[in-house]
Amino acid sequence: MKYFKLPDLGEGLQEAEIVEWHVRAGDSVKADQLLVSVETAKAIVDIPAPHDGVVAKIFGQVGDLLHVGEPLVGYEGEGDAGTVVGRLEGGAEGQADSFCIGAAPSTREHLAPRATPAVRQLAQKLGVELAGLSGSGPDGLVTRADVEAAAEGARERFGGEKLRGVRRSMALNMARAHAEVVPVSLFADADLHRWAQARDPLVRLAMAIAAACAAEPVLNAWFDGKGLSLRQHAQLDLGIAVDTPDGLFVPVLRNVGARSAEDLKEGMARLRADVQARSIPPQEMMGATLTLSNYGTLFGRYASPVVVPPQVAIVGAGAIREEPVAVNGQVVVHPLLPLSLTFDHRAVTGGEAARFLKALVAALEQP
Repeated sequence: MKYFKLPDLGEGLQEAEIVEWHVRAGDSVKADQLLVSVETAKAIVDIPAPHDGVVAKIFGQVGDLLHVGEPLVGYEGEGDAGTVVGRLEGGAEGQADSFCIGAAPSTREHLAPRATPAVRQLAQKLGVELAGLSGSGPDGLVTRADVEAAAEGARERFGGEKLRGVRRSMALNMARAHAEVVPVSLFADADLHRWAQARDPLVRLAMAIAAACAAEPVLNAWFDGKGLSLRQHAQLDLGIAVDTPDGLFVPVLRNVGARSAEDLKEGMARLRADVQARSIPPQEMMGATLTLSNYGTLFGRYASPVVVPPQVAIVGAGAIREEPVAVNGQVVVHPLLPLSLTFDHRAVTGGEAARFLKALVAALEQP
């Protein structure tokens, strides 16, 4: 028997689900006659016969997931081994699909559980392994109800309380950020001794970040990792992380660079009050171009705050502390503000990040 294996479907696709067989065992087929339709992550693909012959066996049923290189059709032929070469219309130009000699066919035990693409997607979202499920549908088809029941059973075995609302959104956003972003962090201190007694760190931080964005605009941008495109923003819409008993909220302070200190102070107070009262409109927490995490109001010096796509940077500000510093050969005590900058190294270079942080420190150290 000669085995025709699932060919390379192009674009890095390594598996396909059988949608419909157009032949049965015992059928005589002609070259380029349609054998089977399969569905990939991209589209439904029709696979033709590589040459004339008689189908001795088909491998896999509708709903089965096959991987590239697994036997698809067995042809009647002389001997127990052979080579079949096929092609796919619309595939990579000039690409040949080769099939090994004497390959053993896959068995049902080696095939992935039967499930529709929608059910597979749901299982992936809920973290359910299809291989551990027995389908309740026709011929063992795994259904949506099977997946949901497995997910609920796993939660019950684990115990605890299911995340909802803001905390659920935070968990999903952090997981997405961890999966997509390539983070790098830089740290520095800003010497605030020229501030004297007049201190309003949050307003000064916002204005300094706007100045740093003017020096290095690439950090005030959104990045599309799939399309590999960078969109720089003309104005700074600063997300400000606010801690609440219900979870983390990030309202957005618009057009920071064009507003006065007094206007920014009023805007921040209004956003904070709306968050605490849970009355802030959803649109006021959308569209941030860069984020500030002012965790120093709680505790801590430095951190590696998480960049949430499509943003490419986040600034962290720790607690101001009195520290001895050397000035003109003398040791004096100055107030220092610890700063952290995390940036997405897919879109921002180390040099750009360093210049941004330098400009941020310089702006903060002004009287």
